[in-house]
Amino acid sequence: VQLQACGGGLVQAGGSLRLSCGASGRTFSVYTMGWFRQAPGKEREFVAFIGWSGGSTGYADSVKGRFTISRDKVKNTMYLQMNSLKPEDTAVYYCAAALKVTSWVADEYDYWGQGTHVTVSS
Repeated sequence: VQLQACGGGLVQAGGSLRLSCGASGRTFSVYTMGWFRQAPGKEREFVAFIGWSGGSTGYADSVKGRFTISRDKVKNTMYLQMNSLKPEDTAVYYCAAALKVTSWVADEYDYWGQGTHVTVSS
């Protein structure tokens, strides 16, 4: 499975961005897709996941109510709509795919995209 993330950029606090993650290859084997982020000097952290088949979702407390994860199975694309952005949301955002589990643990994901930068100015 190959993943390609895009949609990052520079936005002012309170603004919005929508990230996209296109999947190709053996996408029929994907069980869950997720978004993670890594801020400078910090460890990678979970943001949100979505069950590829059933669409169940989960969010980190820090983004709940502001971010929405979704997917288009026809286009093999996952999205992350980010509203009410805060400076602390600044990070490189990565999309990932897991073949066997639904999880918020990065180590349980099997494939990773290259990351897209999000910068939120105050």
